[in-house]
Amino acid sequence: MLVTNQPAVRLDGVVKAFGSVTAVDGLDLVVQRSQVLALLGPNGAGKTTTVEMCEGFVVPDAGSVRVLGFDPIRESASVRSRIGVMLQGGGAYPGSRAGEMLALVASYSANPLDPDWLLRTLGLQDTTKTPYRRLSGGQQQRLALACALVGRPELVFLDEPTAGLDAQARLMVWELIDSLRRDGVSVLLTTHMMDEAEQLADELVIIDHGKIVASGTPSELTKRGAEGQLRFTAPANLDLSLLVTALPEGFSPRETSPGSYLLEGEIDPQVLATVTAWCARIGVLATDLRVDQRRLEDVFLELTGRELRG
Repeated sequence: MLVTNQPAVRLDGVVKAFGSVTAVDGLDLVVQRSQVLALLGPNGAGKTTTVEMCEGFVVPDAGSVRVLGFDPIRESASVRSRIGVMLQGGGAYPGSRAGEMLALVASYSANPLDPDWLLRTLGLQDTTKTPYRRLSGGQQQRLALACALVGRPELVFLDEPTAGLDAQARLMVWELIDSLRRDGVSVLLTTHMMDEAEQLADELVIIDHGKIVASGTPSELTKRGAEGQLRFTAPANLDLSLLVTALPEGFSPRETSPGSYLLEGEIDPQVLATVTAWCARIGVLATDLRVDQRRLEDVFLELTGRELRG
């Protein structure tokens, strides 16, 4: 019997190593019921390994993993019928037709969604008889999402669900994830898209080298360390001398990266008005203006570094 007061996912002190490489290093993680949690991190940070342990595909070396109150390895039969899994590689049989694949997955569930309805919802109604290998990358991605959702899961694992999708399909997936939350479904989402994480997630967890380096709501993370800061975006390499003259004493505006500007100090309405008036005077438009708040991408890069990962 399902214990409903348990979190959807709980990891305590989880460790997983592959040879000499520790992919997950003492990780503690909780996904609450009816919550969308976005797991962020650079390549090789341990995101996929963490999710695969939750799904029951990888056995942890140490620590405890509980999914809907069960051990996903030893009690997999109690877990599998209640979760949906969207694999990054699609997971479909290459020779199967899209409609056949979804119908097969639906047959494993006692009360599945109507596969035809789900195909229409995801814009796949014209691909029912198309072999999987002949679908476009975006269509394969949407079919993988359909397979994850058709069984009416209580918990869904989504691994980069909008990778390779066009703008229209991406928006549709966002709306679908939001509707899952409203229906009480828990979602563990991995993504490299900061705007996606900020838009969809109730909770963000950033991991690097198998450890959590930050967690909180999108608002909490973007405000952390940004007190007394005004940031805005404008054309690169602007001459800031007029702005320095117009601002109260003590402000030293600077360009932190091409087109990104920062003022630090006591930000009040007069300072804000001075900045916008200066922009109007030199004929530029300041965009993405933030007070006491940073972009999530800035937070992510500060915590995980700017070097490329393999």
